[in-house]
Amino acid sequence: MATETEFKHIAIERRRHMAVITLNRPDRLNAFNREMGLELHAVLDQLAGEFPVTRVVIITGAGPGFCSGADVGDMPARMAESGDRDPNSPDPGPSITMQLAPHLRDIPQPVIAAVNGVAAGAGLGIALSCDIRLASEAARFSSVFVKRSLVPDAGTSQILGALAGPGIAAEMSLTGKVYDAKWALSKGLVNDVVPADELMPQAESLAQEIAANPPLAVKAVKTLQNGFHPDLHEVIVTEHQASSPLRGTADQKEAVQAFLEKRAPKFTGS
Repeated sequence: MATETEFKHIAIERRRHMAVITLNRPDRLNAFNREMGLELHAVLDQLAGEFPVTRVVIITGAGPGFCSGADVGDMPARMAESGDRDPNSPDPGPSITMQLAPHLRDIPQPVIAAVNGVAAGAGLGIALSCDIRLASEAARFSSVFVKRSLVPDAGTSQILGALAGPGIAAEMSLTGKVYDAKWALSKGLVNDVVPADELMPQAESLAQEIAANPPLAVKAVKTLQNGFHPDLHEVIVTEHQASSPLRGTADQKEAVQAFLEKRAPKFTGS
């Protein structure tokens, strides 16, 4: 497939009623920064406007990772900006990355996540927000937010429990542990696990099978399926309200600094 539109941090390819979005910051395990989030929003809007020519979307990651979440390297600067903001100024609302989850649900095309490596934090939320998830044997999953002194966002707080049950959601969200693909399959987080070299062929085969069905019926099925899940627009607002008081706290600064310095954090509850 030939790349038709050039972006800095993502790639978009099209073939036979199918589009493949590749998160393309492999040196950062495809971690989200603001620019990458804006590009992904832009391409989702573009693809939504192409329906029914483009009927199915696949999202995957370049290199060894799917998406490791928000770029921790950017966090110190963002926390400094938050600290400088006038407390009386309007709340900026949920982040661009958080809003990707409902955007994936809102486009008319079904979205298949081809999880090729680590899906952590917001990257986990992005994968869970897709309609179908295929994982390679190398895939790993983590609701790592608590390790950064944050709460699950990008829809994770609700979708995780809807898919795997409240107990598994609590375990993942309270520990921040990393789980392998077979574990994720056993808990209902992914539809199938395949060898790494079969991941994209399997995802594309599934996409073509879906695309061969009547486009309007497929769109209607996606709309009905969304009815079984929480309203992500409301979820994102709730997540933001829970997360905002934690941003810029001493513990969050320590979590980020300890990660960057590759040492154990020392939390004080402040």
